Amino acid sequence: MKISVVTPCFRGNEWLKLCIASVADQEGVEVEHIVHDAGSDDGTLDWLPNDSRVTTYVEKDNGMYDAINRGWKKSTGEILCYLNCDEQYLPGALRAVHDTFEARPDVDIVVADTVVTDANGDYTCHRYGLSPTPHLVRLRYSVMTCALFLRRRVLTEHGAWFDTRWRDVGDLAWVIDTCHKGLKYHELRQKVSIFTDTGENMNLRPNGVREHREIREQNPVWLRALGPIALWHQRLRLVQAGAFDKTPYDYALYTKESPDRRVTRHVDKPTGVWVGRSTLPVAFR
Repeated sequence: MKISVVTPCFRGNEWLKLCIASVADQEGVEVEHIVHDAGSDDGTLDWLPNDSRVTTYVEKDNGMYDAINRGWKKSTGEILCYLNCDEQYLPGALRAVHDTFEARPDVDIVVADTVVTDANGDYTCHRYGLSPTPHLVRLRYSVMTCALFLRRRVLTEHGAWFDTRWRDVGDLAWVIDTCHKGLKYHELRQKVSIFTDTGENMNLRPNGVREHREIREQNPVWLRALGPIALWHQRLRLVQAGAFDKTPYDYALYTKESPDRRVTRHVDKPTGVWVGRSTLPVAFR
């Protein structure tokens, strides 16, 4: 099964080469990488159309989620995913995803684990992907989209495209929609991606906070009252998933100083605590 990776891009020159390199060196699986650029004016288009590792489309869009929809429509893979410019896949990630889908034909969507780094590629924390449930996902969002993968039938048979009226939290709205459609999630207990906490991520922006508040206000009163229970339920699931395992490990990524070769970083004291995110709306903690 071919995997199609879509990267939405607008002024992503600072990070895009690292993202592309992390997809291009995936082994043991057929990969198609589409970059959908909205007309960058930061130097990206000076080199991107000539990069043979990707298929590039340059056209205006209605935001990131519209760009992903457009990229998925142009793609040809059976397994779909998207990776933002400031995100990367870890070595062996896509082969593990491919094998998981191959072994579980009943599964529609796979969520996996992520290493969070700072802008220099240094370790911040790790996040474990948990299968969402229709109601609790509105209170505790446990999915990193750089570690989310779906079968094409999620789009063609179930119509689960991104709702482009959301500019910053369309992924949360999409996960809620797929839960209500009854699509089957599966957890892959492997760290497959890098999320770069640049300090400028969309969910931190005022519009991201506003959109999340809009979604949260749709929650019925009885669901809002479950907040503390949802917190402890999620923590229990994280314990069961091994999220508090303190075993040291290594990860390999591309950095601005090493854009052509992965460098290995050692994590001596793993943690699931994302410092600086405690003030975010509950679904993004």
